[in-house]
Amino acid sequence: MYHDVIDLREFYDSSLGQVARRMVRRRIRELWPDTRGQVVCGIGYAIPFLRPFREEADRAFAVMPAAQGCSFWPREGPGLVVLGEEGELPIPDNSVDRVLLVHGLERTEHLRQMMREIWRIMAGGGRLLVVAPNRRGMWARTERTPFGHGSPYSPSQLKRLLRDNLFQPERSAFALYVPPAHTRFILGSAPAWEEVGNRWFTGFAGVCMVEATKQIYAGAARREARTARRPAVAAAEVARAAARDGEPPPRSR
Repeated sequence: MYHDVIDLREFYDSSLGQVARRMVRRRIRELWPDTRGQVVCGIGYAIPFLRPFREEADRAFAVMPAAQGCSFWPREGPGLVVLGEEGELPIPDNSVDRVLLVHGLERTEHLRQMMREIWRIMAGGGRLLVVAPNRRGMWARTERTPFGHGSPYSPSQLKRLLRDNLFQPERSAFALYVPPAHTRFILGSAPAWEEVGNRWFTGFAGVCMVEATKQIYAGAARREARTARRPAVAAAEVARAAARDGEPPPRSR
């Protein structure tokens, strides 16, 4: 079940949410430093992290799941958010260069359908960046933040899930080492927490990120295999029908 969009918006408007946004967005930008000329799509609740791409990419927009609800974004100018079903994204095939999935993977009830749709809309050289709560991190253990709801993942689980859905994991990153506390001292020292954690304690980060590419040939091979099986299945059905009627099965040519 998805978090309500109002709860997500209120969290990112809070002091703790603003710190989380800065720390996660900084790591995302390290992975994607240049998106000029590309189309960037955020899925789930990715709008806190899309602003740099809006100013840089050829086009940046967001899709919010219907079960979560929709929030207007950006606050200035025309809206760049659309409401859609996870299993039927309102986006043409092979039209997106970068997909940023945040607050989507851990909460969806239609995981496989959503991953298939992301595969469909991504261009051949596209990249998917998944941001999910880290199973070993402190943020997954408290319900005071959106990262404490749904199913957290370890990096190895995240990579296995991507491979199972026709994506090839390329590299990983971590963020949110600062404890999920609202005290001024903790929030003010967030950059120091991030520096120390990223150097010595990556396994205890609040979120893990995995960037993956689209496996084009694997998808084509599966489609060809399904097509090749159809004549054999049809021939078997004919043979069974003939056996029921007491007739010899037709000879294969």
